[in-house]
Amino acid sequence: MESPHSVNSPRRTLSLSRQRRATVSFLDSDEKNNSASGLSADHGPKPSEVYGFVGSITTVVATVIFLVWAYVPESWLHSIGISYYPSRYWALAVPTYVMVTIVLMLAFYIGLNFMSTPSPASINTVYDEFSRDPLRVEFSDDGDEKPIDPISDIGIDRINNAMFNNST
Repeated sequence: MESPHSVNSPRRTLSLSRQRRATVSFLDSDEKNNSASGLSADHGPKPSEVYGFVGSITTVVATVIFLVWAYVPESWLHSIGISYYPSRYWALAVPTYVMVTIVLMLAFYIGLNFMSTPSPASINTVYDEFSRDPLRVEFSDDGDEKPIDPISDIGIDRINNAMFNNST
């Protein structure tokens, strides 16, 4: 006899999906996960959770190995059979190189942004290839409704007038 959860045809798949929709449960999500069936709704852990767990364990193990290599005396390492390891110079050099590289990348990124930004006096800070001039469309005064104006940029003269006009 077949298992009740095996799927042989599209018709059987459709009937199984109808049965699932027909059941109504008033259990909380925590109670559903702890049910007697033992199957989770999403069929196992998400890959991002697995990668995060493996990455955190790997980081902890690598940090412990680095700290043991950097701080345990050489005689202790030889006594437990570890005789091949990098020079202690690299215990200071690698973190220093990494920090200096990060600082230089940050400085390079900021400098690149300053070089690619136009000066404040440039007309390119006001207009670019995506600017839209306002269209003057005349509408009849037949009705009470006036259509919405087409999308356009507000001119710099109107902005300056609104911000710096002291006539009020």
